[in-house]
Amino acid sequence: MKSFEAFPECDLKHVRCVFTDIDDTLTDDGCLTARAYTSMEDLEKSGVLVVPITGRPAGWCDLIARLWPVSGVVGENGAFYFRYDRSDKKMERFYADSEIGRSIKREKLRTLSQTILSQVPGAEVSADQFSRETDLAIDFAEDVPRLPEEKINRIVEIFESDGATAKVSSIHVNGWFGNYDKLTMTRLFAERCLGADLDSQKEEFIFVGDSPNDAPMFDYFPNSIGVANLRDLADRLTTLPTYITQLRGGGGFAEVARALIESHRSLG
Repeated sequence: MKSFEAFPECDLKHVRCVFTDIDDTLTDDGCLTARAYTSMEDLEKSGVLVVPITGRPAGWCDLIARLWPVSGVVGENGAFYFRYDRSDKKMERFYADSEIGRSIKREKLRTLSQTILSQVPGAEVSADQFSRETDLAIDFAEDVPRLPEEKINRIVEIFESDGATAKVSSIHVNGWFGNYDKLTMTRLFAERCLGADLDSQKEEFIFVGDSPNDAPMFDYFPNSIGVANLRDLADRLTTLPTYITQLRGGGGFAEVARALIESHRSLG
């Protein structure tokens, strides 16, 4: 990984949208600080769009789309995107699965959660599960003492043995039934909401993240960036980002935002 300081300024000037993870990318120790939030707001004011791409639940994503200075949000690891039109006061919700399909899969995940909790002591269903529509989040580090790697791996094994997809974030193992992921829904969002073909316009987008479930995004975007705490989980990533920031979490995101804003200011 190259230092983010090596990101060519001429390439920064072409960026029109930042896709970003939330947990431990925008946040520090579980908190969204003023520094990170202001960075999103400043990017929006400078003409650079911000779109969170997260494993967080539908209930949170509705709030994010409505209240944050963002152009939309992809949630539950690619199960949907939400976009709020502030002028018309209307929320657009687009899902990978039908309502009936989501309901059937929720029942299967409910049964699977009982299996995981019985076989992996110390694991808990995530506190935000009540807000989820499509996946099961097993907490291994957010509201419980961090579990050892062998227990995290065991959670993944149980998901996969039942035919579910399992992705490890910095705090949860998220499992779901379906072939979607963060990248597939991000591409749909770009096409449907931004009028962009990512395959031919990758240089106009960057992705900022920190954890194993961001690997498809790191692999797809040549201008991918990890915040410094990614090094803590680097051995779990199949693909590393091209660049890495000096600072961790929200500070690393702010580092990227400053560089983008300065490059766009020089165009003015």
